Amino acid sequence: MRRRLGALAVATLAVAATGCGIPTQSGPSTMAPSKVPFGLLNAHPPTTTTTQPKPSSYVAVQVFYLNTANDLTAVQRFVASPAPLTAVVGALLEGPSSSDPQGISTAIPSNVKVLTVTTQPGIVTINMNADFGAITGNSIELAVGQIVATVAADQGDNTGVLFEINGQRTSVPIANGSQVNGPVYLIEFL
Repeated sequence: MRRRLGALAVATLAVAATGCGIPTQSGPSTMAPSKVPFGLLNAHPPTTTTTQPKPSSYVAVQVFYLNTANDLTAVQRFVASPAPLTAVVGALLEGPSSSDPQGISTAIPSNVKVLTVTTQPGIVTINMNADFGAITGNSIELAVGQIVATVAADQGDNTGVLFEINGQRTSVPIANGSQVNGPVYLIEFL
């Protein structure tokens, strides 16, 4: 009896297996359009793409901080390409880092922010928040010097810088202590 049941089980499996097989043909055959699954006859089938983020490229720029004698000192920073002047000045406002030479400092408080930077041939207008106007004493002269030197390194030594606070033109001191309402140039800090 066991042999018969075993043979019957093998026969049942053989019949079931032949019903699950993949039919074979000697070559390709055509199929009526009505039998083609939905969307496969579309002239422009949907595509799937995987977008890899492009690695950001950075460029080296110079920003100016102060050394222990309060002299302007160039320090290298890396800014995402194409490095607009707003980003360069933003890098300056981030302040010195632990990788900078010892004794490097800034006269610009961390709460000072750039609102806008506008460039015209030979003139750059930097619009800062109200915290820039709160810098007093010798620090404002040093802060102006840092900004002017940073702009000159990026735009050229003959570039003048106009200062605004919340969109309003403001006068700033230069190295000799004079207040200037017009463009400020690097030569006024050398």
